[in-house]
Amino acid sequence: MDKPKILIVDDEPFNVDYLEQELEDLDYETVSAQNGREALAQVEAEAPDVILLDIMMPEMNGFQVLEQLKAHQVWRDIPVIIISAMSDMASIIKGVKLGAEDYLPKPFDEVLLQARLEASLEKKRLHDIEQLYLRGLERELKIAHQIQAGFLPDKLPQPSGWEIAAYFKAAREVAGDFYDVFNLSSEAKMALVVGDVCGKGVGAALFMTLFRSLIRAMTNLDYATGHISLRSTVLDRDKQRQTLASSAAKLKNVVAETNNYIVYTHGEATIFTTLFFGLLDPATGSLIYINAGNEPPFILGPTGVKARLDSTGPVIGVFPDVDFEIGEIHLESGETLLIHTDGVTDARSPDGDYFDEERLLTLLAPPVSSATALLDHIKASLHTHMAGTDQYDDITMLAVHQA
Repeated sequence: MDKPKILIVDDEPFNVDYLEQELEDLDYETVSAQNGREALAQVEAEAPDVILLDIMMPEMNGFQVLEQLKAHQVWRDIPVIIISAMSDMASIIKGVKLGAEDYLPKPFDEVLLQARLEASLEKKRLHDIEQLYLRGLERELKIAHQIQAGFLPDKLPQPSGWEIAAYFKAAREVAGDFYDVFNLSSEAKMALVVGDVCGKGVGAALFMTLFRSLIRAMTNLDYATGHISLRSTVLDRDKQRQTLASSAAKLKNVVAETNNYIVYTHGEATIFTTLFFGLLDPATGSLIYINAGNEPPFILGPTGVKARLDSTGPVIGVFPDVDFEIGEIHLESGETLLIHTDGVTDARSPDGDYFDEERLLTLLAPPVSSATALLDHIKASLHTHMAGTDQYDDITMLAVHQA
């Protein structure tokens, strides 16, 4: 195991000689510098574990060295022990305020010197362990971010006569929001999905992948092959045989199955998600949907907001055997569907003001030329409002525009 390396910074040769002898007896490796400029060069070259820093030196005094050390991204965590006479308490206090970990009074006492160094080295050891753990955690979160990104569509379907665009920005390395757009395998319909899992961080991100995967897998499952629900209480079986082939029945069953799976399998986790799930027929503009506690999507026409799609049922994952209602609308030429999570209206300014729905409604008043233009307009306004403030919540928007 390498010996701890101590940098001695003092312009008095006698002090340097004394400290070198004492530290060598204590089995420490030493390097030295006679002034502040030499000290910074030695820090860069030798990467010491602790610095013994005299205050009164020519060219660059100890305070100036300390300021540069604490301003440096790498050096700031090296413990610094100020060397000063006990009578110069004002200098000691100033040094501590600038970031020094401790002080060593002159004349030097061997026992006190050893105690100060051991305390500083132990503090550095614990800090190094913490940094190693944090770097490992950052690597794991980066991997989780990459994996989670694979659960979001990298390319959106663009049916003839339609434009679909999305905007997603996580508040942290991993997110609880999710969205999806995909074609149904058994019929000429397109699934539109936006959800927001409660909570933040890794837990919400794990359940985000579960919700998204369940919805996509069940949507493309052919119920006519005899699939039976975990708890088939939403529709009786005779009625299911007659109606499961329809889009509305499929939509209802997917949401009910997903809800019951979470309730009966993961109920103790108290995890739920808001969900907007719609099936769009691009040929006719017909959209059937379930809004399970999500922010009411907007239908935008030439004069602004034409309608809101209110909730048709509770959030997913709390109440078992829910009979979700189906909503239905028709998108005309030139109209746009905008689905978003509450991260949009909950975005905060540096003063703590919410972006709120009133600001959003103002942005939705002008006619929409395209889905991409609409999201770019909202995104720019959010960026201006937040003005560099840390993002409070995940932000997700999905726009569907019929030309």
